Amino acid sequence: MVVSNRILSAIVAVAATLVASVAFGQAAYPDKPIKLVVPFAPGGASDLTGRTLAQKMGDLMGQPVVVENKPGANGAIGTELVSKAAPDGYTILLTDRGSLTVNPALYAKLPYDPVKDFSYIGIATDGPYVLVVNPKLNVNSLAEFVALAKAKPATLYYSSFGIGSMAQLNLEALNQKMGIDLTHVPYKGASPAAQAVVAGEVSVTIAAVPAVQGFIKDGRLRALAVGSDKRFAVLPDVPTMAEAGAASDILLPTYFALLAPPKTPPAIIAKLNEAMKAALADLVVAERLATAGLVSVGSTPEAMAASIRQDLPRFAALVKSIGIKPE
Repeated sequence: MVVSNRILSAIVAVAATLVASVAFGQAAYPDKPIKLVVPFAPGGASDLTGRTLAQKMGDLMGQPVVVENKPGANGAIGTELVSKAAPDGYTILLTDRGSLTVNPALYAKLPYDPVKDFSYIGIATDGPYVLVVNPKLNVNSLAEFVALAKAKPATLYYSSFGIGSMAQLNLEALNQKMGIDLTHVPYKGASPAAQAVVAGEVSVTIAAVPAVQGFIKDGRLRALAVGSDKRFAVLPDVPTMAEAGAASDILLPTYFALLAPPKTPPAIIAKLNEAMKAALADLVVAERLATAGLVSVGSTPEAMAASIRQDLPRFAALVKSIGIKPE
């Protein structure tokens, strides 16, 4: 029997469709565990965000999402690892604002490019800061603190989490935009920086709300403003920076975002973004993050890209104005 060209073409087309369907089914993503690299030590806000999301995203996608902490070099070690991983969606990254947009201004030979070396999944959470002072300063508002700082230039000290940390950058922005001259004292981490204000070693710092909430409640610290669009439910009497009469971009929050290696297929990025958003919408997840002082965001990859493009020149200019020389 002679088979017409039309029938033969139809048979070939159907066969090709069946083969493609089988191949797609075999390669359905994900079909094995996903590794989520957190480039910081366990216990911090990045780790909490990563582990909270990992558990729920794993449930939603039907495969475990396993967190691996790869700390070192202000997040650069773990971040570089993911930038060079296979773009198959099985190695992804959860990192913070600093490692993506501040590190490029701090390190002359950073082993990754935050623009070229990643596929963005989206910003998961914001980590707003609260501005706190030692009560012995006898100031009850940001305006009173600024007035005191202007009256005593270079005599009030602030603590930070280290050179180039978000604490230093935000408080130097406060210096510049409010016309004051606070003196920097770097500490090795957020907890020692807050303790230094409690002890009276320095006058002021910024911190994540959970880190200082107890000190505020028992009167050992006084909160002047929060770097958020709205007040915190746990600190209802503390105004936002805008309400306190300052620019809202002085006390920028950190954020925690998901990324994948460059050239990760858009379909995989879309599935990871969808799982991230669904996880953040879960009431248990939302409550756990809120208790830790984190605000759910769940941005698109495009919104994250826009934020990074805005941050890179802003932080580069701030680092240069402070006089920090790249290592």
